[in-house]
Amino acid sequence: MCGIVGYVGKKDCTKVLLDSLSKLEYRGYDSAGIAVFENDAIKTKKTKGRLADLEEKLKREGWLNGTCGIGHTRWATHGEPSDINSHPHGNANISIVHNGIIENYRTIKDFLLKKGYVFESQTDTETVAKLLDYYYEGDPMATIQKVLAEIEGSYALGIIFKDFPRRIYAVRKDSPLIVAVGEDEAFIASDVPAILKYTKNYYLLDENEIAVLDDGKVEFFDVHGMPVEKEMLVADFDMEAAEKGGYAHFMLKEIHEQPTAIKTTITPRIVDGMPNLEECGLTYDRLKGYNNIFVVACGTAMHAGLVGKYVLEKIGRVPVTVDMASEFRYRDPIIAKGDLVILVSQSGETADTLAALRMAKERGAETLSIVNVKGSSIARESDMVLYTHAGPEISVASTKAYIVQLSVFYLLSFAIAYAHGAISKEECMRLTAELQNVPNMLEVVLKTPDNCQYVASQLVNKENLLYIGRGLDYALSMEGSLKLKEISYIHSESYAAGELKHGTISLVTNNMPVIAVATQRELLDKTISNVKEVKARGAYVVLVTHGYINVDDEVADYKIGLPTIDDLLMPMLTVVPLQLIAYYTSVLRGNDVDKPRNLAKSVTVE
Repeated sequence: MCGIVGYVGKKDCTKVLLDSLSKLEYRGYDSAGIAVFENDAIKTKKTKGRLADLEEKLKREGWLNGTCGIGHTRWATHGEPSDINSHPHGNANISIVHNGIIENYRTIKDFLLKKGYVFESQTDTETVAKLLDYYYEGDPMATIQKVLAEIEGSYALGIIFKDFPRRIYAVRKDSPLIVAVGEDEAFIASDVPAILKYTKNYYLLDENEIAVLDDGKVEFFDVHGMPVEKEMLVADFDMEAAEKGGYAHFMLKEIHEQPTAIKTTITPRIVDGMPNLEECGLTYDRLKGYNNIFVVACGTAMHAGLVGKYVLEKIGRVPVTVDMASEFRYRDPIIAKGDLVILVSQSGETADTLAALRMAKERGAETLSIVNVKGSSIARESDMVLYTHAGPEISVASTKAYIVQLSVFYLLSFAIAYAHGAISKEECMRLTAELQNVPNMLEVVLKTPDNCQYVASQLVNKENLLYIGRGLDYALSMEGSLKLKEISYIHSESYAAGELKHGTISLVTNNMPVIAVATQRELLDKTISNVKEVKARGAYVVLVTHGYINVDDEVADYKIGLPTIDDLLMPMLTVVPLQLIAYYTSVLRGNDVDKPRNLAKSVTVE
């Protein structure tokens, strides 16, 4: 949510800011703006809409010429999307960009109103800008320290002061921000892709550390103004990985990257045919000691956790509870020493998941994070980390992040089941070998997209549909339904097939699409019976199942057949046609596939 960039160097600052912001569009936004030092004055341009609208405004009203400035793409929280509510905020002396939410902004605003300040926007950010102005007496560091002592909530801030036209200040708490350095230039950014065109060298800004970018040089200080030494990191992917590479959309590219992403994630963690998670301290003895396992995540990551729950409980016989991170803390969960809490997040910055992590640690549980971004907040605060080596995922709708999360859950499940003596070493090796074969089978699935394109053509003009399944198929259907509604804007719900008769079947009308997932062979007969029930009521049924299974017109109107693998692992294959159906439906409806409306890639506010 919200993209922050800043630049100080020798290049055309406006061009660098716009280019860097374009690499953060995947985060989701509804307005954009920049503030640049031009002739030692802060000049600001901002607008509702896309970066293209901002660039057009700059061409129409005048390019900002300078070599130091800050930029922002806003995802509205306080105040509707508008030119006035867009960032940066400030005045002739101070300008800021902000990601996060200032929880006590009303108190600050009331105080400043009494001091004679007039507010133009509806944002919480403007209160920070004016508070900085209130305290400023010529010393930016002292001013920032005073403001940090008063504001509450989450924030990543980029700040410039008129008196220091070659300097940018940055600070963060609970919102991501990096500081990067190139040759005689320096950057701030919400994420690494923003700076890859210029440098791979960056620093992770820790909680309430203050970074000072001064004419291309970088210094770090703690909240008391004491210098801090930091380790420079080097990005492990390049611009090519963050570009479309000839595909029409990032989402399609990332769907096709899934076989490679799985190999990259699991291969280093299989030794002599067995899962090996000792890289993060998860020995078999340690895995044997957990009393209860909790999986906490949001959205797609939570759906991966549901598949993990089914597999872990089925073969490991260990109780697993899956919670939405946004609800976890508020139900006062019973967690204690001896429990394992698994936090799943693509970005590693998801606000609700981070808060759940902190609660789990306070109550004595051990924490394991499954994340894709090295050095992210969740990774740094967890006791143990298993990175999903998917590379950058740019499309807002998650695909390869989901499948590598699944692959980690499978390895973890096999290891726990073996550690508890629930499966033999031979069975563990067999399942691990099956998992290693998944990328090859996915390549086969990806070579036949025509069936998914046909299904999309049947859905394009529909406004409602159902996904149904049982067991693992039900867990998977939740992700299929979410993917479709995220990017096609068709109202879609997933439902346990056996529950249809308890109310939901009343929604089925003539030609209403129902996508039925039926890959669990021990449940196949029961699922087919449920499918016949909706078919008898006029539904247009698409059945996703094993390729060798024959179905007649009484069961389905169309079948998508899949290669056969162990039923436990079928979600790894089945998710791909569900992703492709969502993708092609969105394309046919003329939507912005990679940047669906109202959504953000990284949800860093509650």
